Amino acid sequence: MSGTDAVMLRRLPLDQPLLVGLLGLVLLGLIMVGSASISIASDHNGNPFYFLLRQGIYVGLGLVVSWQALRLPLRFWERLGPYFLLFSMGLLVVVLVPGIGRNVNGSSRWLGFGPLTIQPSELVKLFSIVYLSGYVVRRSQEVQASIWGFVKPLLVLGLIVFLLLLEPDFGTSVVVLTVSMGVLFLAGVRIWQFVVLLIPVVVGLLGLAVVAPYRLQRVLSFLDPWQDAFGKGYQLTQALIAFGRGEWFGVGLGGSVQKLHYLPEGHTDFLFAVIAEELGFCGVLTVVGLFSFVVWRIFHIAARATRIENFFAAYLCYGVSIWIGFQAFINIGVNMGILPTKGLTLPLMSYGGSSVIITCVAMALLLRASGEIDQAIRQREAPKSPVQALS
Repeated sequence: MSGTDAVMLRRLPLDQPLLVGLLGLVLLGLIMVGSASISIASDHNGNPFYFLLRQGIYVGLGLVVSWQALRLPLRFWERLGPYFLLFSMGLLVVVLVPGIGRNVNGSSRWLGFGPLTIQPSELVKLFSIVYLSGYVVRRSQEVQASIWGFVKPLLVLGLIVFLLLLEPDFGTSVVVLTVSMGVLFLAGVRIWQFVVLLIPVVVGLLGLAVVAPYRLQRVLSFLDPWQDAFGKGYQLTQALIAFGRGEWFGVGLGGSVQKLHYLPEGHTDFLFAVIAEELGFCGVLTVVGLFSFVVWRIFHIAARATRIENFFAAYLCYGVSIWIGFQAFINIGVNMGILPTKGLTLPLMSYGGSSVIITCVAMALLLRASGEIDQAIRQREAPKSPVQALS
């Protein structure tokens, strides 16, 4: 980083409301991961705070990496976006190589480096947004006027989705497609182009759900989990019991019964159910309110970027907000039984190293975007000297 960028960082105004909202999610997530994992950590590792300590390390690493990302101007990300995407696609290929990718519960999604593991699909979420934001800025006329300008980035993203499905990771595939469609729509792609594309996409997704038996079973168990409450519908029925026990104000922090080996993945995919049981409806509203505020604030930053014609920052903010909002919606919907199981974590809250670190980096890019936008607006509104006014 150049000396100029260092000076800019010291003067860069950060979006305080967004920062407060993000810290609220991270801190509440730490508390609930610690509470939800005490039993399983004690039984499997002999240390009741095993997952809490690891999550604290992940958050610390996320903050360190985010600080470094915050020091980099947005033009750095815009220029290198395609290379970052190629790098993440390479990792998606490597994770599928037998003997290299770690297989957990029938899915090869992780790369191991000693005690550390990396989930390439988390990198893909961020870098696909960075790449697509730069693409729609560079090819704005082509994207809006030509079907080819619309299809080209989707061919690249289609390859990514194909690699994700080989792991298999159906949930991340849905997130990547949804975010991509959202960014392209906001970039000015015509409605008829979406209609033409969405028909085969919807048919293809339905075909995947029917062809792969386990996906069809997930859908059927989601529709009526009580039909097989101790089989396919076990996770959902236990989550619904947690919601029922929580009532208005919950059973109290640490008082969850469902986390005592009844609710699988209580500190990861089903953390929201433990929140509902221990903190009740008030805790549920708090989490939903925090996510809603964060998404609204990011959209606010994107709108300000559009007004000063910083379109890369705008599309980057729109993309990240759709990603965070949509993934949170899916996770909450799965926990409440209104969506089928997707295996997606609750952003910034659920246990998981790659997810926490990459999401923190994404938030750092948003804070950098907000700072650069504020700086640009102040420079425009600053009174000009007589010499500048005459020039």
